[in-house]
Amino acid sequence: DRTDLLPAETRSAVLRAEINTFIDRHLGNPDLRPADIAAHHHISVRTLHALFRHEPHTVAATIRRRRLERCRIDLADHRLGDLAIGALAARWGFALPAEFSRAFRVVYGLSPSEYRLTARGGAG
Repeated sequence: DRTDLLPAETRSAVLRAEINTFIDRHLGNPDLRPADIAAHHHISVRTLHALFRHEPHTVAATIRRRRLERCRIDLADHRLGDLAIGALAARWGFALPAEFSRAFRVVYGLSPSEYRLTARGGAG
């Protein structure tokens, strides 16, 4: 592997980028967990968490925030207006609609349905 020739900091940055790409590609999997990510990249969970130590969020929080952001984008997309909010949440890995709604409200200050209405200019 050519990354073996890179300095440790660079190797860590490359691995972190690969992990972030993996997370983005698997957001729809409700079972995506740090242990799965670590196993896929042939590292320990401890090493995975160490890679994210200086990042703004933990691995689990990164997954959650990216899922919420994808849901927020979809809620604002008029082409997805007929998609039920629970189905939209499931699309991005939220198995429980109530859990999604609570998390969304905490981050964005509105319920998903309120956000959808606001993002569409108040038109129902």
